[in-house]
Amino acid sequence: MEYFRKTARYNGKKYEAVGKTEREATLKLGEKLAAAKRGEDTVGADMTVDTWYKRWKELYKDPKGLTSKSLGMYDEKYNKYIKPRIGGLRLREVMDVHLQSILNEQAGMSRSHVEKVRRVLRELFSRARKSRMIVYDPAEDLTLPAVSEGTHRSITEEERALILEVAETHRAGLWVLTLLYTGMRPGEAAALNWVDVDFEENVIRIHAALESGSNNIKAPKTEAGNRAIPMRADLARRLKEVKGKPFSPVFPTQNGGRQNSGSIARLWRSFKRAMEIRLGTKLYRNKLTEHKVAPDLTMYCLRHTFATDCARAGVPITDVRWLMGHSDISTTANIYQHPDMNSLHKTITKLDQFAKKQAKPKAKTRAASG
Repeated sequence: MEYFRKTARYNGKKYEAVGKTEREATLKLGEKLAAAKRGEDTVGADMTVDTWYKRWKELYKDPKGLTSKSLGMYDEKYNKYIKPRIGGLRLREVMDVHLQSILNEQAGMSRSHVEKVRRVLRELFSRARKSRMIVYDPAEDLTLPAVSEGTHRSITEEERALILEVAETHRAGLWVLTLLYTGMRPGEAAALNWVDVDFEENVIRIHAALESGSNNIKAPKTEAGNRAIPMRADLARRLKEVKGKPFSPVFPTQNGGRQNSGSIARLWRSFKRAMEIRLGTKLYRNKLTEHKVAPDLTMYCLRHTFATDCARAGVPITDVRWLMGHSDISTTANIYQHPDMNSLHKTITKLDQFAKKQAKPKAKTRAASG
């Protein structure tokens, strides 16, 4: 097959394009020249943010072996929230006010979402600054607007009683109790083998986790994820009763295989359905006719509850950070700082008692002399 080749020069640089037809080659050459005039064919301050994002992701993210879910996060935040605002600007034109405006537009959304948008901005422009493409980093002092703290919360005492009741008979009961009594992540529980449950030392050793959004078992993202969690007496007894072979999963599927992201989600839905039925929710053609269980009751509420229970019991925050596998203690502190009404009432009672002790007896009035 014959190919057509077209060439041209711009600013002393030769540009070339090949096409199956002369028209195709000409169009391709025109696109290359147009990109050159916009400064998009060279790495520097004159390239657009959109072009730099593509180069940056190709150079610094794609080779790191991140999961498709993690890479997709960058594309989702950039394409939906950043590109429409500054994608067409040249790098040298971007100011901190542009980026702060992008963040401010996310006000009221979840903290996780807003922090991820800021993360993409910071990584994108920090690299441009380190590569000396821009003289200052417009993303270094970005502040978060008011955000929603998300749906992770502690379970109520009514929910706790119901969960413990359903766990006695449901096939996911031991899995749910393990999450509640250890604070481990669902993906960490899915990766557990019986060899990781040390009954002599009375600990569960965490050294792997199911990768979010996939079926791969990988090492924890941070060193803090590698840890040993002591077992509560009731949990140790229940686990010992069903102990399996050393390298078989502690929480297998019904077919004996390892849990994956999909089966974990189905397991939790099944458990919540059993909770609904226990509360008296009616079925019609095997479907729930209503919902009595709170919609924001998630698997991660069990992990959150573990941390809250530790706070109520007076466990030092440094110990809880280790048990939870948090790399940053501020993450643990955010859970500890959630108000607990029972604790607040006890605090006020203590203040009342303190006030009584501090109260001085009224001075006796001395009788006036006649």
